[in-house]
Amino acid sequence: MDSFEGIFEFVAVAESGGFSAAAKKLGCSTSHISRQVSRLEERLGSRLLARTTRQISLTENGEFYYQQCKYLVNGLQQANEQVTQQQYQLNGTLRVSAAGGFAENFVAPALMTFAKDHPELSIDIDFNSRMVNFIEDGIDFAIRYGELNDSNLIARKLISRSMMLVASPDYLAKYGTPNHPNQLKSHRCILANSDHWTFNIDGIKQSIKVSGNWQSNNSNVVLDACEQGLGIAYMPDSTFTKSIKQKKLVPILAPYCITGATSWIVYQNKQFMPLRARLAIDYLLEYFAKWPN
Repeated sequence: MDSFEGIFEFVAVAESGGFSAAAKKLGCSTSHISRQVSRLEERLGSRLLARTTRQISLTENGEFYYQQCKYLVNGLQQANEQVTQQQYQLNGTLRVSAAGGFAENFVAPALMTFAKDHPELSIDIDFNSRMVNFIEDGIDFAIRYGELNDSNLIARKLISRSMMLVASPDYLAKYGTPNHPNQLKSHRCILANSDHWTFNIDGIKQSIKVSGNWQSNNSNVVLDACEQGLGIAYMPDSTFTKSIKQKKLVPILAPYCITGATSWIVYQNKQFMPLRARLAIDYLLEYFAKWPN
């Protein structure tokens, strides 16, 4: 059994790229990680890691050994979790990074329901739109909106929503109602993440450059500004449901609005993840699969 010592630590170093990150991942000291990996190398009689002052990389033997060991580690963890899942009480802290009004207004309440089913579990949601380092920041998964660029991450579609263009009755009474997207160039538009809005014009997606006197990357602030008559807003339709029912906002140019505003669950491409993260992801995917929008 001594031959198995150090394998978990070695795999953690290989996947996280360093001793400190591996120690944080496994909840132990950096010296323990270094000691276990060194002992593993001594037993094998082969150098697995190339260490420099700036970085740690796998040797040729290390890469071969990692490819074999990662399946062993993954299989052992999956076996343990499957055996204990029925009686296992989720605990620890689930750390989520989220951005956007959809995450605030819909994902967070869904996770609150999940938390009620697992009272020993702590949930920490950090609302920001910055790029996160999943290992260094200790993030289990993130909720992101729109186009994703990082191919090193796994992205699973949570939901796609139609876009909607709205304005307050007061604004439309004062400035008139546009009947074509090109007329938005002469209107006050409330900007969120971009000053280029895309519409379906004659069956083709076309981008219209707009401008205005109010801009915010927070959808709730954009919504409030629109209700106050500061301009026209263009966001996913679920943002405006309540305001439209209350007749605070009016949809306009509906035939031109595009579909496919997508929110994603994003997480690190790794061989295993904590049970709490995996079950939370599965819960959110199932929850929003039944969502009316």
